[in-house]
Amino acid sequence: MPQVIDLEEGRLQVFIKKGFRNWKSRFNEDFGADTRLTNITFNTLCILSQGRENSNFYIYDLIMNISGMGSGFEFNELEPKEKMAVIDQYLFLLDSIRFECMKRLGWFESCPGDDYTLVELIRRFDSLAPHLKAQIPVLSEKHPQYEQFSGMTSFEKEAFIRKLIPKALDMIKGYSTTL
Repeated sequence: MPQVIDLEEGRLQVFIKKGFRNWKSRFNEDFGADTRLTNITFNTLCILSQGRENSNFYIYDLIMNISGMGSGFEFNELEPKEKMAVIDQYLFLLDSIRFECMKRLGWFESCPGDDYTLVELIRRFDSLAPHLKAQIPVLSEKHPQYEQFSGMTSFEKEAFIRKLIPKALDMIKGYSTTL
């Protein structure tokens, strides 16, 4: 009996394979459709979190390939509207990567989006991002500023979390073996 092939699923698998191709060669890890930020090594997260040199290329490349927009090498060739869409997703993923690093440092208990794969975060960005962006990572009770944090309003908590990012980036510079 002939096998029924879901063409859309087949296309997605090709996009995923292309999307993670450069990640696999650069970070020497196994990535795929089920990869969550929680599955990625701390070293790789630290490199991606820096948002400089080539680290942004790997995120652009993943977004563009999984979205069927081509390779990250073609980012500068995109139409302005497409380019802005990729940048929006890049900033969202960059925050998520940085929050995961902060969780690994013991600063957060959980982060918005922990339950989703990278592929889901990219493919369902328009429906997931607004809800996830509105959530604040859960600061660990072990964090030295937890008491201060727990008495803040949601707006103040978001600002507090944003102010932690530069401190976290300084701390994790030493964790990544190569940038």
